[in-house]
Amino acid sequence: MTTAQPFRPVIAIHGGAGTMSRNGAAAGQEAAYHQALRGILLPAQQLLAGGGSALDAVTLAVELLEDCPLFNAGHGAVFTHDETHELDAAVMDGATLRAGAVACVSHIKRPVRAARAVMEDSDHVLFAGAGAEEFARRQGLDMVEPSYFSTEPRREQLRRALGTDRAMLDHDGAALAFRAPPAAPLEERGKLGTVGAVALDVHGNLAAATSTGGMTNKQPGRVGDSPLIGAGTYADNATAAISCTGTGEMFIRLATAYDICARMRYAGLSLEQATDLAVQEALPAIGGRGGLVAVDRQGNVSMPFNTEGMYRGCARVGEEPVTAIFR
Repeated sequence: MTTAQPFRPVIAIHGGAGTMSRNGAAAGQEAAYHQALRGILLPAQQLLAGGGSALDAVTLAVELLEDCPLFNAGHGAVFTHDETHELDAAVMDGATLRAGAVACVSHIKRPVRAARAVMEDSDHVLFAGAGAEEFARRQGLDMVEPSYFSTEPRREQLRRALGTDRAMLDHDGAALAFRAPPAAPLEERGKLGTVGAVALDVHGNLAAATSTGGMTNKQPGRVGDSPLIGAGTYADNATAAISCTGTGEMFIRLATAYDICARMRYAGLSLEQATDLAVQEALPAIGGRGGLVAVDRQGNVSMPFNTEGMYRGCARVGEEPVTAIFR
């Protein structure tokens, strides 16, 4: 009788997709993004190496992404039309299909922790607004004043977006605020700024987590794909774990994260085939831009995008983390 071999753990993360500005990016600024991605991957990789769960790994990675002002989640989130912050997050456990999410929150320091608490400490999947914040308070989570999320570059981004009189998807339009060099490697006006993580642990369990500040100049109350299970976030041990970034309305209309798992389960497609069909064919057919990170139950990783670049990285236990921005 043979003994089942343990799975080789792996984590993959993303910090937004968008158009390229390789020539406009100072070497130091590009390096800062690589350093940030690596600094997020390493502790999650170490957690997995110690036998930690995929769920704990993706939660940790997204918490660290929320704390980094380079990305549109948590501290450094974009502003709504009313110069407020409304953040969304979700988490899903592929072993049990349990999920939790929060939407339109403005006082929860780390929204992904609140999403995790919804999954583990309530009978529900999604809390929004004041109800989500009251739930988080009862759970003893860290609460902050909305100003905690504000950074001056994001405020300037809103001022200039207001001048265009239109909402800008995620970080769309941020180049208006970041014209002075050094520019970010991805042009901020075309950057679709959601963050997320997917992981496989040594026990063969999958998990996904996603968090975002939403859209610059969005109407208050707008909810994107990130906290919607099956749209921007999904995990199922039978197939894969998915976290998306991009034009949220299009990911919602296609139920992109679940669609990938369905293609694998019912059509027998590989992870690479399913993710490429979703990102390179289905989304562009309705004007959808962005990308995703995904890992399947064998530990295969896919990080496709249909923009010119995506902040991303992957770390397998026993190997050096790999980070990338451009194609």
